[in-house]
Amino acid sequence: MADAPNFLSVLTGSFAMPAAENPTVAMIEAAYRHHGVDARYLNCEVAPEALGDAVRGARAMGWAGFNCSIPHKVAVVDHLDRLGESASVIGAVNCVVARDGRLVGENTDGQGFLTSLRTVLDPRGKAVVVFGAGGAARAIAVELALAGASPITVVNRDPRRGADLVDLLNERTPATAELQPWDGPYRISQQTDVVVNATSIALFPDVDARLDLDLDTLAPHMTVADVIPNPPQTPLLRDAQARGCTTLDGTGMLVNQGVISVRHWLGIAADPSVMRETIERIFGV
Repeated sequence: MADAPNFLSVLTGSFAMPAAENPTVAMIEAAYRHHGVDARYLNCEVAPEALGDAVRGARAMGWAGFNCSIPHKVAVVDHLDRLGESASVIGAVNCVVARDGRLVGENTDGQGFLTSLRTVLDPRGKAVVVFGAGGAARAIAVELALAGASPITVVNRDPRRGADLVDLLNERTPATAELQPWDGPYRISQQTDVVVNATSIALFPDVDARLDLDLDTLAPHMTVADVIPNPPQTPLLRDAQARGCTTLDGTGMLVNQGVISVRHWLGIAADPSVMRETIERIFGV
C-alpha cells in the first residue's frame, strides 16, 4: 500500500456509530473494494486548531484528497491553493482534490443533489422553493442557480440568514431569488416546480418531525426532494407521494457526493448502486 493514494475524511463525530459503520466511510470503502482500487478512505478527527497541520500533512504525504465536514468547511479555504467554481460562490468546501501539486477546494453537497435531481428533471428554467438557509441549502441553491433554475424562493425562519443567501444568489449567479418569511404553515405557489427541504427537520432520531407546511399546496406536477438521508423516507416525502408528487430522498444526494468525490480523486466512475446498497444496509432500509 506504500504507493496507494490515501484519503483523509475530516469528520467531527456527527454519526454516533463506529468509524467502520460511518455511512460515508463505509460506502466509499465498498466502492474501492468493488472496483479493486488499492486505496483507503480514513476517518480522522481533527480539532479546529489543528486543521492547518492536517492539511499540510495531507499535502506533504501526497494524499489524493480528503473530505471536510462541519466545522471545517469554511476554515479550510484559507489552507488551499484555489477553489472550484461553485465552491467559490458558496464560500465553503467539503472535498479537497490534489491537482498538479495544488490543493483545490470543491463542494459536492449541491453537486450531489443536482445529480440526483437530474434523474427526474432538468432544473433549467424551473421555479424552486428551498426550505432553509444553512450550509446544505446554500450549496443546493447555488448549484441549482448555476444550472439555470430560476426563480428561487428561500423560505427561512431567520430573516438575516435567509437574506444573506438570497443576496448571494442575486449577486453571484444568473438566478433571480427572493426571501419568503416562514412564520406559519407555508403555502407553496402553484407555479413552483421543485420543492427542497434543506433543513435538518426529520433527521434521525427526530424521524416524525414535519415541516411547517400547508400540505394542500403540494401538487402532482411538483418534484419534492429531501436532503435527509436517515431515514430515507421522511414525513415530507410520504406526504408528497400521497399527493402524487415525484419525490427524491436524501440517500441519492449522499451517494452522488461519494461518486463525485471518488471521480475527483481517482478519475474513475464508481458504481452508485454499490454505495447505495451499503447505505441502505446501515440505515436498515
